[in-house]
This record gives sequence, C-alpha cells and structure tokens, in this order.
Amino acid sequence: MEPAKILVERGRQVTTIVINRPQARNALDNEAAHALSAALRAFETDGEARVAVLTGAGGAFCAGADLKELGGGTDYFPWAGSDDGPLRAPLSKPVIAAIEGHACAGGLGVALFCDIRIVDDTATFGVFSRRWGVPMSDGTTVRLPRIVGQGRALDMLLTGRAVGADEAIAIGLATRKVAPGTTRAEAEKLAAEIAAFPPIAMTSDRQSAYESFDRAQAAAIRREMELSLAARRQEAQQGAARFAGGEGRHGSFERK
Repeated sequence: MEPAKILVERGRQVTTIVINRPQARNALDNEAAHALSAALRAFETDGEARVAVLTGAGGAFCAGADLKELGGGTDYFPWAGSDDGPLRAPLSKPVIAAIEGHACAGGLGVALFCDIRIVDDTATFGVFSRRWGVPMSDGTTVRLPRIVGQGRALDMLLTGRAVGADEAIAIGLATRKVAPGTTRAEAEKLAAEIAAFPPIAMTSDRQSAYESFDRAQAAAIRREMELSLAARRQEAQQGAARFAGGEGRHGSFERK
C-alpha cells in the first residue's frame, strides 16, 4: 500500500501537517493537493488546535505541482482560486512553515500561505515553473508582493531565479533561520509558544493584519477596533490584572 501523501500529527494545541512525497520532492499531485486541503480544513475546525506547522518529508518542503502528472495529460486544479483549493484563503488560526530544501513553483505558494516561514541553510525559493510555461495559480502573484514588495516579487516572478535562505531572510520572505535539520522542531516550539497566548486577542490582531490590505487606512483602523472588541471585553482586563500582580515583568512571560 502506498504511504499517505499527507500526514497529520495532532497534539493538544499544535497540529503538524507533513507533505509526504519525498521521492518527488513533495510535489503535490491532485490527490495530495486535495488531501492537504482536507488536512487544513480539519485543523481549522478542530476546537482544541490553535496553531499548525506545515512541513515536508525527506529534506524538501514542496516542489510545486507534480509536472509528471501534468505532462501525462492530467490538468491540475487551482490551489488558491478554486473553492476546494488548499490555499484559497488564510485560515482563522496561524500556520507556521518549516522549510528545508526546495519551496519552489507552487511550493512557494504553499510557503506564502503560511504566516511565518522558518528556514535552514538548505532552503531554496523560486518560481522555477517559469521555464516550463506553468503559471502560478496558488496565490503567489498576490501574496509574494505583499510580503517582499512589488519590485522584489516581480524579479522573482519574471526571472524564475533561485533565492537562498540568507537572501530570503534579508527580503522578508523567510522569517527566521535555524540550525540545519531543526526547522520542524523549532517551528513546533514556536507554535506551542503562540498557542499559549490568550487566543482571542492573538487571532483578532492577526485577522486585522490580513484584512487591512483590502481597506483604506481609516476603514482598516475601524475594523481593527471592531475585531479587538471581544478581546478587550474578555481577555484584556484579566491580562492587565496579572501584569499588575507581578507577571511578565522585565520581559519575562513565564506564568507564576
């Protein structure tokens, strides 16, 4: 029996999703793309799960769509534009990418879908599908300019060149660089730290950041106020009381 193409490991608050096609550098065929979509939806609806980690097996993140399947005459569905695509819209909860090896073509789109991208020295980003005439239908042309800026995004989109870990950190494409082979462990550690925060304020601030791109400044600030209301009523006073009682002084976030 063929191994599952998408593996899911559930902790109490952190869910780890692994693209499991190492023989194809974790390229997604249609079956795997649908399975990834199902795994992300399951995380989204899991009442206990607060943060997800998305990674790839065998030293690669994701090499995009499976060109062997496409070259054999099977069309692939848009991962971002279709209603059942795995990358259609940000989830309501954070997703952290743990990236080693290639995150290229549609795999770049998978990385950009995540909120935080943790890399090691082996990480390589690029629109490598440029040379094969395969267009981006995974959200890359929309999300990449918002993350690295229009000029840098166009350079990557038009040239299809490789961007290594250090350049990715420098331009804001990657968030953090860690020791080789530790991206998953570091991502899961960070996920647990984020999951421990009061969830209402964390998720409302995140949602406001995403929604602000589609609004004028005044409307975005008004929306921030609306989104913050629940946290101000349910979490803020309790958190302020804990601080007043001595927690979190001198930069420490450890609970007493």
